[in-house]
Amino acid sequence: MGDVRRRSAVALGITGLVAPLTLALGAAPAQAASCTTQAGPYQKKVEKFLGRPVDGKQSAADCKAIKAFQTKHGISPNIGYAGSVTWGVMDLMQKQKAVGQTPNKDGKCPVNKGRIACVNLTLQLSWIQDGKKLVYGPVPVRTGRDGYETRTGLKKIYWRNIDHVSSIYDVPMPYAQFFDGGQAFHSVGVSMWNPPGSHGCTNMTKTDAKKYWSLLKKGDDVFVYGRKPGT
Repeated sequence: MGDVRRRSAVALGITGLVAPLTLALGAAPAQAASCTTQAGPYQKKVEKFLGRPVDGKQSAADCKAIKAFQTKHGISPNIGYAGSVTWGVMDLMQKQKAVGQTPNKDGKCPVNKGRIACVNLTLQLSWIQDGKKLVYGPVPVRTGRDGYETRTGLKKIYWRNIDHVSSIYDVPMPYAQFFDGGQAFHSVGVSMWNPPGSHGCTNMTKTDAKKYWSLLKKGDDVFVYGRKPGT
């Protein structure tokens, strides 16, 4: 999330697969920050996801694979423990992959608005559609964490700034397209699976944020629905 530097009458305030779950990390074993020898409660599921032998036992190779996944997506502590956050991210990835090219199968994003950007908080996916036609996506997004939830409802893009910098957090928000208070689509330099989430904005990869910038304009509709796990 970023706050728009105030302008008069401006009341300001996304192809891949999914964004991080804000689940409780749980009690990972107190271990040196290198690699744990202990199996986690989601050991078999994590092994299966990573293509490892599914035996529910932690091996050095298992730990190395799990740790690499955690490091790639900013999951902490990255000690190779198959805990709830790590499995939550993997489970969400699988659910998003299952969506395929029919992200609005449930019909929850309006099809009577013409071009509209849809954000499914539950699956951490976004796409652009025109009526019932899928224009772009679905792509993984990273929305607001607990306490900074991305607000739901029908909105409109009211301000765009390709080189915006947040006046609250003093961080770049490239390709920012604001649709609610200080909440906007914009690119970030972290994994879309990086817990616990944004400060309210709908984070995207640079590729997807640039595409949204080219496909959307001021006045276009945005519809946000669902609830991000852990919020």
